[in-house]
Amino acid sequence: MASLSSAAHVLPSPSRSQFRALTIGALGVVFGDIGTSPLYAFREALNQSGSAIGRPEILGVLSLALWALILIVTVKYVMFLMRADNEGEGGVLSLMALAQKAFQRRTAVLFGLGALGAALFYGDAVITPAISVLSAVEGLKTIPSLSSHIDTPEVLIISVGILTALFLIQSRGTAKVAGLFGPICILWFLAIGLIGLMHVKDDWSVLAAINPVYGVKFVATHGFVGLLALGAVFLTVTGAEALTADMGHFGRKPIQFGWLFLVFPSLLLNYFGQGALALAALEKARLTHHAFENGDWFFLMAPPLLRAALVVLATIATIIASQAVITGAFSLTQQAIQLGLLPRMDIRQTSGEQAGQIYIARINGMLFVGVLFMALAFRNSSALAHAYGIAVTGTMVVTTCLAFLVARHVWRWKLWVCVAAIAPFLLLDLGFFGANALRIVEGGWVPLTLALALCAVMWTWVRGTRLLTSKVARQSLTVSDLLASLNPKSVFRAPGTAVFLSSDPEIAPVALMHNLKHNKVLHQHNVIVTVKSTTQPHVPEADRLSVSWAAPDFAKAVLNFGYMETPDVPAALMAGRSRGLKIDALSTSYFLSRRTLVRSVQSDLPAWQDRLFFFLSKNATDPTTYFRIPAGRAVEMGAQVAL
Repeated sequence: MASLSSAAHVLPSPSRSQFRALTIGALGVVFGDIGTSPLYAFREALNQSGSAIGRPEILGVLSLALWALILIVTVKYVMFLMRADNEGEGGVLSLMALAQKAFQRRTAVLFGLGALGAALFYGDAVITPAISVLSAVEGLKTIPSLSSHIDTPEVLIISVGILTALFLIQSRGTAKVAGLFGPICILWFLAIGLIGLMHVKDDWSVLAAINPVYGVKFVATHGFVGLLALGAVFLTVTGAEALTADMGHFGRKPIQFGWLFLVFPSLLLNYFGQGALALAALEKARLTHHAFENGDWFFLMAPPLLRAALVVLATIATIIASQAVITGAFSLTQQAIQLGLLPRMDIRQTSGEQAGQIYIARINGMLFVGVLFMALAFRNSSALAHAYGIAVTGTMVVTTCLAFLVARHVWRWKLWVCVAAIAPFLLLDLGFFGANALRIVEGGWVPLTLALALCAVMWTWVRGTRLLTSKVARQSLTVSDLLASLNPKSVFRAPGTAVFLSSDPEIAPVALMHNLKHNKVLHQHNVIVTVKSTTQPHVPEADRLSVSWAAPDFAKAVLNFGYMETPDVPAALMAGRSRGLKIDALSTSYFLSRRTLVRSVQSDLPAWQDRLFFFLSKNATDPTTYFRIPAGRAVEMGAQVAL
């Protein structure tokens, strides 16, 4: 899966030059993962097809790969799911937010699907860089002059070096080099299509694989082995989720155009070429009375003199694919925080021009550790392939389920129409998921374990936050009750404006109560600010701020931010000056409540969840940093809350 960009909306009808630029940009971001699948997908599918590989196995596996690209990517994603967008944004959390609009709340089913889909993406994100870079570097073994000097240890050292450098540069941002991604990927797709086309003539009968009967017959006649091969075939469509996830950045039509007119034809030609080369090798083995050996068909298609150049190009392409996944993890995390699924984290913009260029240090560090673990634990791309499919197929099952809810409750399709349109896709996804589930003991347990752990974190955060908000509300005064009980003579009025952040605009913030209780101080102008995250990806500036007045010197302001936006409270409040808010940089102070959590005797959370929620709360990013409040204007006041 590639990035879930948080960039601004693209105009619905871009000019020809804009459309061209968007298409080139999409080629460098959206298709990196699926575009590097030929490095290992066909080889690994053949590996799983049995010990005696013949024409039925080669044509059967190839047919399955071709029809996976046709049905899953072209029909399901390009033609259907790309229409299920949330104001132009796609991806699993955007679908969850879109369905949430229809239900008017986040149901248990919606939360479960959204959290599971997001968690599985992180599992995908720690595997994609490892398997992509390893498979590219393993191409060095196919270079005649290097084959005797390159083995697993050397591949690991080079791969770890590349991955380390990739994660180290994340904090600097990639905006300066991102412009090269598109042209390099265009060169990559043209190259893999060309080398595939060169080898189709090795055995023209390979074109028969377009007949789906070969694939069906292969699965039907190979039993358990056929299911294992089916799971490996799914590697051809890893990264398909990115087609919907990046719609907000590039738009639907540029992505569709790039897929239909360059990426899809190039992939088809490459897989046909690999199949033809394998058939030719099979015939040669038969004539020489040798056993057929499965090989690294992708690199073997290149002439020996050009193989080193292809390895270099493949390595660059896998770095671009890995970069897209890392950026996607940053963007997904931003969405999850805004939707209340994860605690606050420091999100830093790395580009002044591109809103999608963000960096989250904690996620970068965790991904780096996870990617290195995957590379060093599995040691080669073949072993990693066993773990790869289950994370991707799981995400696709979740996406299809959410699409059903959107079609039924947002588009208001009749039930039978929803079933007829979506059930075939779900059955296809479940078939691939079941085939990959057979590999759980061989590595598939790793992304599943990671996904379940992240689901537990999200569930704990959502549940703990809800309980905390409820308990604080029960112990607090309403703003109207507070104002009614104030004795003006007993309170000193300080000059300037005080801004109090509160999760509920009707409840008097803890910081305000403590300021009155201990300091006997109230500012001349007071604003209670509530920051809300909406189910919209982006909120128009006209709808950003709403202001109401509890008293002439007491305003209640609600700031609305989309789930793909980073909240900037001071900047948003400045727009309220035309509505009577006395906000300026020098005379406004921001008061925040810092809660210290302690475990109550009768906690509503089990002990393990209590400890986890306390840990998450303690390590959440300071609201001063998260809401972009100037440190010199922030005042924090603490309170102890028993949960």
